[in-house]
Amino acid sequence: MPRHHTTARPAPGGAGGRPPDAGGVELPASVDGVLCDARTATVSLYDDGLLRGDGAFEFIRCYAGQPFALDEHLDRLERTCQTIRLDCPRRSLEREIRFLLDWSGPVFKDMRIVLTRGGRRILILEPWLEWPPARLAFIADSPRAILSGAKSLSYAGNMLARRLATERGFDEALLVTAGGHVMEVQQAAFFWVAASGALCTPPLAEGILDSITRRVVMLHLDVEERVCRVDDALRADEAFLAGTAREIQGVGVIESRVFADVPGPVTRAAAEAYRREVETRLGIDAADPAVTPEADA
Repeated sequence: MPRHHTTARPAPGGAGGRPPDAGGVELPASVDGVLCDARTATVSLYDDGLLRGDGAFEFIRCYAGQPFALDEHLDRLERTCQTIRLDCPRRSLEREIRFLLDWSGPVFKDMRIVLTRGGRRILILEPWLEWPPARLAFIADSPRAILSGAKSLSYAGNMLARRLATERGFDEALLVTAGGHVMEVQQAAFFWVAASGALCTPPLAEGILDSITRRVVMLHLDVEERVCRVDDALRADEAFLAGTAREIQGVGVIESRVFADVPGPVTRAAAEAYRREVETRLGIDAADPAVTPEADA
């Protein structure tokens, strides 16, 4: 049985020219180096990545066809693979990422990287999403220390946490330990501004993910790593989330706490710092209409 749909294209190679334009392909993808549309690509039904959620993933934002913080994301992918004892073919991924982006052109997309226990290398370019001010509900969670810090495919717990939050009328879950320590949202780091004016975030020792976007915020702003209790979050002057897909997202509601000014001044400073870092690393001007998401419509 063939692994991929017949519309798949071989990765560009020896001829040295630019690959054909990916126009008309709604979700450009690569599976084991074969360019295709993610809507029609296939993998084996017996891959434990599907059957048991056994695998690793990363999520990278691409600006005008350039992946931001690619090395940091691949470094973290390697650490996840080491944790779950999975091979990480980094050189193949680096080559296939370049092929996919060359094929797709200067797109503003999010790139999903998936490595499965069955040995599949999957890359998908997905549209950017809108992220209005977040409305968060406290959801109790007990993180498994054995997978602490790993971005594995075993995401059912995170998805359930979000569903529990939406059942209560909120958007996302702000995960809290049994001891009342606030950790993170399912897919983003949590920051809050204390009454003293200090910008704070929970420490990695709480079992949260070592977020790349969190690192960027901490590189540019004065941030205190401190334990966040439920009362700290509810008494915050402002709060925001930091993650690849959302960049910096203001928080509008935490349970009964409603923030009047969203985004607040510190949230805006974090967003500006993040965008400056993108511009510096990738050499683009975010204010230039030629390199805005609208150009990828």
